[in-house]
Amino acid sequence: MQEPDPPSTEHLARAAASGERHPFTVLYERIAPALYTWADLRLRASLRAHVEPADVVQEVWCRALEVFDRYDPDKVSFRYWVFRVAKNVLLEATRKAGRLGGGAPAPGSTARVDLLDGCPDTITGVSHRLARDESFAKFRGWVDALEEQDRDLLVHHGMEGMTHAQVAVRLGIGEEAATKRWQRLRRRMEEQAVPREVLTALAE
Repeated sequence: MQEPDPPSTEHLARAAASGERHPFTVLYERIAPALYTWADLRLRASLRAHVEPADVVQEVWCRALEVFDRYDPDKVSFRYWVFRVAKNVLLEATRKAGRLGGGAPAPGSTARVDLLDGCPDTITGVSHRLARDESFAKFRGWVDALEEQDRDLLVHHGMEGMTHAQVAVRLGIGEEAATKRWQRLRRRMEEQAVPREVLTALAE
């Protein structure tokens, strides 16, 4: 007997929005790989001296949980909403790093951006596992080798959940061209050793 397909991200988000707690944990575990990869791509070298991708992932989920009562699944997709939270976290980390001096800390220094405030062990455990997974480092190398438009398409549509129309405006191309470009990029990712957790989470 064939097992039923797992519930979609949006189905889980609606269940969580209705008050169920378990779906939110499943949502975190499903979105975390894409969040980690996104943070890894977006963190500048100077900022990495003060904050790591795993820190961003943990803080995003803690913040998202705090403000989830404001999420309306009828107005925006969960992916788009949670990545807006992520952008705010990254902006805050950038500002804090600037106040710490912006550059790399001196040898032996512990000057790091204080983002985390008592995140549950389940959250830190997932983010630390992702940080140790070598397949994510290989995927990062593959993404770095992409053409700029493909890389932007992967970040903005595949991870952040922007529509093809929104991404087309950013890239300065037509919506149909953006759609076809994404379809080609998606096929290339399926042919590569892309971490399955990331691939199944991209633009579900």
